[in-house]
Amino acid sequence: MKGENLFEYIDLQWFAAEDEGRTEEPSDIKIDKARKEGRVAKSQEVNGAIVFLFSTLALFLLGKWILEQFVEVLVFFFSRCAEGNAMSGTSAVVFFNYFLKTVMPIAFVALLAGVIGNLIQNKGWLFSTKPIQMNFSKILPKFGEYFKKTIFSRQGAFNVVKSILKVAVLVFASFSIIRANIGDLLFIIHGNGNVAGAIGKLASIAMQILFFAAIFFLVISIPDYFVQRREFIESLKMTKQEVKQEFKEMEGDPEVKGRIKQAQKQLLASNIPRAVAESDVVITNPTHFAVALKYDTAQSSAPMVSAKGEDFMAQRIKQIARENDVPIVENRPLARSLYADVDLGDIIPEDYFKAISLVYSHLRKFNKKSGAA
Repeated sequence: MKGENLFEYIDLQWFAAEDEGRTEEPSDIKIDKARKEGRVAKSQEVNGAIVFLFSTLALFLLGKWILEQFVEVLVFFFSRCAEGNAMSGTSAVVFFNYFLKTVMPIAFVALLAGVIGNLIQNKGWLFSTKPIQMNFSKILPKFGEYFKKTIFSRQGAFNVVKSILKVAVLVFASFSIIRANIGDLLFIIHGNGNVAGAIGKLASIAMQILFFAAIFFLVISIPDYFVQRREFIESLKMTKQEVKQEFKEMEGDPEVKGRIKQAQKQLLASNIPRAVAESDVVITNPTHFAVALKYDTAQSSAPMVSAKGEDFMAQRIKQIARENDVPIVENRPLARSLYADVDLGDIIPEDYFKAISLVYSHLRKFNKKSGAA
């Protein structure tokens, strides 16, 4: 009974690759909304690796200078250790100044590296107050969701394997570097050489280990970023109902309508030869304007402008029309008005129905083109 109760408590969906019903890829709108809320695909490994690499490089370049500062501060205090005011306020100020001089350069480089890492992953500046807003629902522990994310998930398994790999590689690399320098270390241990030489050798070994670790962390952060990106996309997946609801909301959004219309225009404009070849008629003025019309009763209640052009483009449209036996009708005021008043891909307004119907009647009469009209 205890075993049965345990399995009743643990939701088997914890082990599923996707939440039930969330099978559709997230739309651009949902991804943009998540970005505005401060949620983007991000790997902490990338940030950590960049900060570690830049900090190690700064330590390597400034190491000699930092050592000199340490020596100076030691000399300052040892030269005054027998004085009664060795720990006076002046000494504290001196210590604090030396501390800032040695620590701040590394700290500044680390801060700059962190900013660069975020800019690379965020693809630019990203500012949102949503992550820091008060949310009392996050105060209550959600043990099921926690264990699902950290243990019973692809992400949890990947993190465990990644951590074991990092420790194993670093231990092996450190062992190899120390073993390669074991002769020099024994030489130092037995008291041979001077202090400066010993410090220099130890610093050299430490820098080798640090640089290897920094480069290794950077290399391993690349696949981690793609894993995090995939997990981020998985978390934004939508149900079919959500996709339908979003599409309905998009239809009522004037801005979205405008973007869709602009995209349709660009698509039509980039495919003018085919659009003209499939048109019913080209109305021209005849030198400056040319407007191609197509009437598909299955898609629209009136003819639409399938292509239009001015000057050189007008001549090109007429040339394509002649090559494809598309009738060309000269009507100067109609061509000029259609070009000015009707956008590419739009259905002609009711004000032009009578004039256009006469054109199509003329086409039927001479049996030049489409019987669909």
